Parts: sequence; C-alpha cells; structure tokens
Amino acid sequence: MIDQQLETGFCRDCLTGFSRRPARCAHCGSPRLLAHDELYSLAIAHIDCDAFYASIEKRDNPSLADRPVIIGGGKRGVVSTACYIARIHGVRSAMPMFKALEACPEAVVIRPNMEKYAAVGRQVREMMLALTPLVEPLSIDEAFLDLSGTERLHKAAPARILASFARQVQQEVGITVSVGLSYCKFLAKIASDLNKPKGFSVIGQAEATRFLADKRVGMIWGVGKAFEATLARDGITTIGQLQTMEQAELMRRYGVIGQRLFHLARGEDNRKVSPSGEAKSISNETTFMADFSDLETLSAHLRRLSEKTAARAKKAGLAGQTVVLKLKTADFRIKTRNRRLEDPTQLADRIFRTGLSLLEREIDGSKYRLIGIGISDLCDPATADPPDLIDPAATRRAAAESAIDSLRAKFGTSAVETGYTFRPAGDRDRKKS
Repeated sequence: MIDQQLETGFCRDCLTGFSRRPARCAHCGSPRLLAHDELYSLAIAHIDCDAFYASIEKRDNPSLADRPVIIGGGKRGVVSTACYIARIHGVRSAMPMFKALEACPEAVVIRPNMEKYAAVGRQVREMMLALTPLVEPLSIDEAFLDLSGTERLHKAAPARILASFARQVQQEVGITVSVGLSYCKFLAKIASDLNKPKGFSVIGQAEATRFLADKRVGMIWGVGKAFEATLARDGITTIGQLQTMEQAELMRRYGVIGQRLFHLARGEDNRKVSPSGEAKSISNETTFMADFSDLETLSAHLRRLSEKTAARAKKAGLAGQTVVLKLKTADFRIKTRNRRLEDPTQLADRIFRTGLSLLEREIDGSKYRLIGIGISDLCDPATADPPDLIDPAATRRAAAESAIDSLRAKFGTSAVETGYTFRPAGDRDRKKS
C-alpha cells in the first residue's frame, strides 16, 4: 500500500495508486494511468458525456456497437450528434444530413428520442449531485462541478472521486464520459475535450499560460467564428499573441470583451460553479421539408412553436424577459433576432406576437429551411404578464389562452387549434433548453 502523501497518481481502471509512474498499472495491467503535479489539489471539473445520444442508442442496441451511427432527421435535417466511428468519416454535429450521408453512406441514421435521452441525462445528473451539491448543468449531457471541500466526505481527493464516478457511469448507465479537471471553469472545459472519448485530462495552474500559448483564439470562451475572423484580420490567431498585449489595448480595440480576452488568455477565470445555472433558455425549432419565404406559412409554424415553448415554460415554472427568433436560410446561414420585453412572459400569445414582429422584418425574398422561437433571461413567473392597461385585448387573449391550456391538459394538445396552426405541419420539431 502506497502512502497517500507520497502518491503522485493512480490507475483510472482499478484506482491503484503509485508514487513513480509505471508503463502499466502494477495491479491490473491497464495503461490508463493518471499523474500530474497538481492532481490532488485541483477541484473544478467539467464532465461531458461522450457522443451522448449515439452512445445511448448503441447501449440499447448492441448490434450497432461497431457501426457508424448518426442521430438526426431526414435528408433535409441536420446531425444532432454522431458516434466516433462516424466522426472518423468526417460527420459532425449540425452538419446537413445529406452531407453527412455523402461522407458516411453506410451510417445508421436514427431519429432523436429526446424523452429517452432526457431520462438518461437526469440519471447522470443525480449521480453528479451525489458527489457535490455544486453542479452547474450546461446542457442535457454536460456540467461543471466544484468538489472543493468534499475530500473529508468522500475520503478521497476530487481526482479520485471523478475517476470513480466515470467508472460508475459506465457500469450503471452504460455510457462513457470524459472529465476535465483544473482550477477554473475555462480550463476544465478545455481539458474535457482533449482526449475524448473516455478521457480524463488535467490542466494545472503552473502550466496554464504555457499550455494556452499555441492554441487558437477560438478556444477562448465567448470567441465565436465571426469574432475569431475579426481577430485574425487584426493579425491575432493564437492565445499566445493575446498574452503579450496589455489589457488597456485589448479593451480599446474590442471593448468589454477585450478584458475577457486579457484574463482568459492567462488562464484567469473567477467564475464560480453555480447550481442555479441549469436553464439558460427555452425554445423550439422546426426544419421544413421544403424552403419557405412567405409570411403566411412561416407565421403558422411560428405560432405552433410559440405554443410549444410557452407550454414548456409553464410546466417548468419559468418566464423569459427576452424573446429570440431563429431562422436558417436555404444556404444554411443562421439569423438570430431578439427583443427584450418590459415584463417577463410565459404566454404563447406574447411570444408569438413578439416573434412575428421580428419575423416580418426578415421577409425579404429569402427562403428559409428552419424557424425557431424561444425565451431567454429566464426568471420566476411571479412578475410575468401583468394586465395590459393599454391593450385590453391582450388581457382577454391571456384569459383565452388559460382556458385553452385547461382544455389541452384535459383532452390533449390537439384538442384546440388556433387559426394560425389549423393546417398540416409537414415538418420536424426539436426542443432546446
């Protein structure tokens, strides 16, 4: 038995510790060994399920184990996720389905089963909460964890707790996860992506600046493709270049985000793991079987999606201060438009009418293959949808919506149709949150 004070690492498969890293575990022979100078002092983790939807389908149908699997819609849909075999062929999330099948024609395509995936996500979430109450979900299949102060409870360092957790998920749930461990959220998330699937990577404080130096600026949280292109035009392509620049210069060029660039480029991230950060938005979207450009067709879909979004908000006990419209053009360009409301809402009527005013501005002859509507800046519904003294008709519509909700709860969602939605849909809806 090795003295824990002398231990520098352990085997991820059997958890046997070592003081000097061998080529393989002396106990079980596994090469999956974990060692790092800061291994036992780090407590911020990011856990990400590996190819989540595809892994669940393979778990439930073992005949798919060695076959490429794509989760997504028909030929006009997009890839929700793909297993790692399909990814080797070039299939990626959000890729148009026809391109995915061109890259991997032998793939098995499975339509998403969100109820099943959500159930597995809840199961994994409960297992996370058994480790620490400080769990901040980012989506159905990933979350940040802060295990500071849990060593006495679990009688093990966070690194060991996380390795045991990964084994437990594989054994009890039948899927695998990748773990990133660091001293801050920014680097923990980067670490979890380094060695997928079944990865466990560590980024310590002493190495952070050096580790980041040669990475592209797009790796920084909040730097999307458009902003990365802006930085490239300014001659900045690596994080190391940002490390040589003064904060004042970055803020002069890029405003408040320049301050973020300055700190994250140096591995400085003071964000706390916040358990209250579970839901960022509630939305629904649909991809059409044909492209549409006319307001009448698009508004019918918008109304139906607004009703779905409102139903989810009411069920979750949430309201949103901002309404967000999403459109995808026939050539796959995404347009996002939003409007902040004076008062939060969870009413389909207000979501739809706000979305419709945003949509009307986009009716310019462009053809759209996808439309979505949602609410963000989520809050308690106690202050939502006060009586409208300026527009009494809005209050009457809210009362009518409440009556419709009661009828649908009793007789089903199709029991009542509005004038906008009383027509065949012919498309595919997807939830997002």
